[in-house]
Amino acid sequence: MRIELVTGDITAERVDAIVNAANSSLLGGGGVDGAIHRKGGPAILEECRALRASRYGRGLPVGQAVATTAGRLPAQWVIHTVGPVFSADEDRSALLRSCYTTSLAIAAGLGARSVAYPLISSGVYRWPKDDAVTQALTALDAEQTTVEVVRLVLFDEQTRQVAERVHQDYRR
Repeated sequence: MRIELVTGDITAERVDAIVNAANSSLLGGGGVDGAIHRKGGPAILEECRALRASRYGRGLPVGQAVATTAGRLPAQWVIHTVGPVFSADEDRSALLRSCYTTSLAIAAGLGARSVAYPLISSGVYRWPKDDAVTQALTALDAEQTTVEVVRLVLFDEQTRQVAERVHQDYRR
């Protein structure tokens, strides 16, 4: 699997599946989640509501993932995952890595060959960006998968530069 780091808008990525840093309600919100729901249109929300009415009545648990249509997005699927909130007092890194591995397994199960991820938990959940990149790379590197390309789509140039530095150090 090849890992690419890019700056951009995840909703514009031309990949088989994009990963949504969702809130547990699955009903949209701010940041990446809100953007995906707005640009993807009502079909995503419709499937998310159906998921809430069936398997996820209490919401999607942190670290787990579930797929829906991508609606009007260029991708075929959206894989929703709920990242943990960063805590300086409790190590939640296994939950963050689970967001990546569970999403990747779902993508492979759907037959996706390319997947775009945001940097999960690094926005409002305040995970330090350098460690968020390390956790993403650690999780993705450990997986055997049929997915060929994973693109980490970073919100701004500053975050991409942090990711490039961490990626270079990680490969050493």
